[in-house]
Amino acid sequence: MNPRTKSALLWGAVGFMAFLVLVQGYALVVEPLVSIGQGFVVAVLVGVGTAVSAYVLEYRVAAWSAKRAAERTQD
Repeated sequence: MNPRTKSALLWGAVGFMAFLVLVQGYALVVEPLVSIGQGFVVAVLVGVGTAVSAYVLEYRVAAWSAKRAAERTQD
């Protein structure tokens, strides 16, 4: 598997689980915000959005970081 794809999928998994943790925490502190099914569907959407964003932006962030590091070494 392409490392860039693998990284994006892992970020998607992190987004998926982070959303579920936030929904569960809110339910424990206040009251359930959404049902389990609704929470799962939204978490899948968040995970897909995170994975797509990570795939699209990873190259740009890496290029920006390399450019910034090169500028710092020239100073």
